[in-house]
Amino acid sequence: MTLDALVDGVHAWFTAALPDHGIYALMAFAFIAGLARGFSGFGAALIFVPLGGAIVGPKLISPILLVIDGIASLGMIPPAWRGANRREVFVMAAGAALGIPAGTAILALLDPLLLRWSITIIAICLLALLVSGWRYHGEPSAPLTSGIGLIAGLFSGAAQLGGPPVVAYWLGGKSDFTRVRANVVLYFSISSVFSAISYYFGGLFVPAVFALTVVILPSYAVGLYGGSKLFGLAEERTFRIACYVLIAAAAIIGMPLLDGVLR
Repeated sequence: MTLDALVDGVHAWFTAALPDHGIYALMAFAFIAGLARGFSGFGAALIFVPLGGAIVGPKLISPILLVIDGIASLGMIPPAWRGANRREVFVMAAGAALGIPAGTAILALLDPLLLRWSITIIAICLLALLVSGWRYHGEPSAPLTSGIGLIAGLFSGAAQLGGPPVVAYWLGGKSDFTRVRANVVLYFSISSVFSAISYYFGGLFVPAVFALTVVILPSYAVGLYGGSKLFGLAEERTFRIACYVLIAAAAIIGMPLLDGVLR
C-alpha cells in the first residue's frame, strides 16, 4: 500500500466516522465544559453530556468525554497528587471500581431515549444538591468514603456524572477548597482508568468516539487551560454561580423534548 493510499484510507475512515451535523456545537460545548472542569475539578459532564447527548446520543457522548478529559487533564495530575489526601482518594476509588461496571452496563443496555431522560433528571437532582449548599459534616470513615465512591462510580459509568456526590462529601470536611479540588482531580484520574477498561469491554469505544475526539479535544483543552488559570484569579463564589447557571441550562436544553434547538 502506498502512502497516498494510506492517507486516503484514513481520510475516508475519519469522514465516515463523523456525524453529519452538530460538530461545531460540540466544540463549543466542549470548551465551556472544559472551562468548568479546569476551575473546579469537576462539572464537565453536567454540561457536556446533556447537550452533546442531544446531538450524537448518550452512548457516544460519554465515551467521548472520558477520552478527551483523560487526555486533556493529564497535566492536572502531578499537582493534584502533591496536594490531595491520597489515602481518602484511594479509598473512594476502591468503591468506584465496583460502581463503574454497573453504570457501564446501564449505559450499554438501556434504551437511548430513556437514558437521556435519566441523565437529564440526574443532572438536575445533582445540581439541586450542589445549589442547596448541603454538605456532609461528619467525620469521614473508610466505609462511608468507599460508599460515596460506589455511588459516584455508578453515575460515572452511566454518564460520567460522578462529580457532585464526591464534591458534596469532601466539601463538608475540614479541607479547604484547594485540597478538595486536588482530591477531586486525583480521584477522577483514577476512576477514568476504571471507566476506560469498563467501556472497552462494554463495546462502547466505536470509531466515532476517536474521530470526534480528534475534532473536539483542542476546544476542551483550551477551556481546561483557561479554567485552571481562572482558579487562581477569579472568586470561587462568582465562578461557582456561573457553573450552576451553565449546568442548569445544559440540563434543560439537553432534554429530548428540545432536540430541535440543537439540531
